[in-house]
Amino acid sequence: MTANIEAAWVEDIKIRTLGPERISRPDFRAVAHEIEAGEIYDDGIVWIDAIPVDHLTWPFAFGYRFRTPDRTIVISGDARPSAALLEACNRCDVLVQEVYSRTFIDGHQNPDYHLQAHTSTAELAKLAAKAQPGLLVLYHQPHGWASDEDLVKEVREAGYKGKVVSARDLDVF
Repeated sequence: MTANIEAAWVEDIKIRTLGPERISRPDFRAVAHEIEAGEIYDDGIVWIDAIPVDHLTWPFAFGYRFRTPDRTIVISGDARPSAALLEACNRCDVLVQEVYSRTFIDGHQNPDYHLQAHTSTAELAKLAAKAQPGLLVLYHQPHGWASDEDLVKEVREAGYKGKVVSARDLDVF
């Protein structure tokens, strides 16, 4: 896949490495690493674990847990709730979790796909109540007719009592 992406961008790479917009690294190449579940990075300061997640029939779908000596952040990836995500968070500082609004499903042409591959606000409330993150951040939200405030309200109405925000591009937590 990386080779094909580089082939698709060959003209851009040529201009940026050889033309007037030259960058300092003329040996510009992507370096891909295939991963499996478990620890995928450790520099002694940051540890990253790949978490197998459920995304319909995809055989390899991952969320990630980032650990430092003072903080743990879990990102669900594109996924349904799972025991692996629950275990990865387990009172983590921040859980960044995909979610969809019930209004999105109500008006969708193919609701079965989303019901089987993604996380509803009610499912997320249940997962977060068990995982107990310090902060729950909603992302990858197909809103339907719901606003960010509506998504947070749906999670609350489903029983989640912890801190929760709906993410926007460039937010810092």
